[in-house]
Amino acid sequence: MIGIQAELSNNRQADTKSIKCVVWDLDNTIWDSVLLEDERVYLRSQVVDIIKILDSRGILQSIASKNDNARAMAQLQEFGLHEYFLYPQINWNSKSSSIQEIGKSLNLGIDTFAFIDDQLFELEEVNFSLTGILCINTADLAHLLDMPEMNPRFITEDSKLRRLMYISDRERNNSEKEFVGTQEEFLATLNMAFTISDAKEEDLQRAEELTVRTNQLNTTGYTYSYDELNQFRQSDKHKLLIASLDDKYGSYGKIGLALVECQELVWTVKLLLMSCRVMSRGVGTIMLNYIMTLAKKNNVRLRSEFVSNNRNRMMYVSYKFAGFQETEKKGDLLILENELTRIQPIPKYVKVKIMD
Repeated sequence: MIGIQAELSNNRQADTKSIKCVVWDLDNTIWDSVLLEDERVYLRSQVVDIIKILDSRGILQSIASKNDNARAMAQLQEFGLHEYFLYPQINWNSKSSSIQEIGKSLNLGIDTFAFIDDQLFELEEVNFSLTGILCINTADLAHLLDMPEMNPRFITEDSKLRRLMYISDRERNNSEKEFVGTQEEFLATLNMAFTISDAKEEDLQRAEELTVRTNQLNTTGYTYSYDELNQFRQSDKHKLLIASLDDKYGSYGKIGLALVECQELVWTVKLLLMSCRVMSRGVGTIMLNYIMTLAKKNNVRLRSEFVSNNRNRMMYVSYKFAGFQETEKKGDLLILENELTRIQPIPKYVKVKIMD
């Protein structure tokens, strides 16, 4: 087994690396034998169970195989497995380039990927080319489901539906490619509804999952446990807000989280994050604008913490676009403040619901 590693989730706690997508080889991995050389291939024992269990845990899956695309996809359909694999890359390119293409399509960092192959050369090529990826030899498949990296702390409703949500995303993206008009005109066709509410106890598992899984659209990278979030939820000195998004294609699920520390004269946004799946939907600033509106109504100053992780620059740009200015720097921690003189209106293409 190559490339297994643990990482610190942040300076507050040590956490096991969380895998978001498993990429499979085909020949002598999902099935025995070589598709283009042997008369028939047979599913490897336990592979179907592994694929279905990973799917139920909310771990996405794809294919990186050097093979004939039409024959391989036909074989996957015959086995009834094709629907489990998102953006499969079945071609003659390097495995590392195929995995990069999958990462780009899913909008996920490669350091959240695992790759399974029976060929040591392919494992070493991927391990050398892609920093942070977890490489697993097919010979070790029997232990895969027991690996900590493959066992999320909670399996939420959003987890169980994750693959279907990504399939809906693919339908949206295909519609967008075919649409003739501006992006704003396309977004208006989606009939989006963005809901913001105080987090309830039943939201906390997903809230913890969001803090662990979300890296790009995350202002600080702080992770919080279920118990910590529950304390914030019940505290009269904090606001814990959660957001969901729906459109005509279905639900994106719970996609946003904010933690605001509420002192008498100053509110501080300790954490603001949005799922990467909504990055292109033009809804990234709605939650921030709502917090700004609340702060103005309560006649308090509004500050926000920001910690760069080299992947979340878009959130910094969002703050600057919203009128936040840097007032202090403590090591990696930036303190931003907004005078609340200009709050952007809600985009016309989305309806916002505030739930008490």
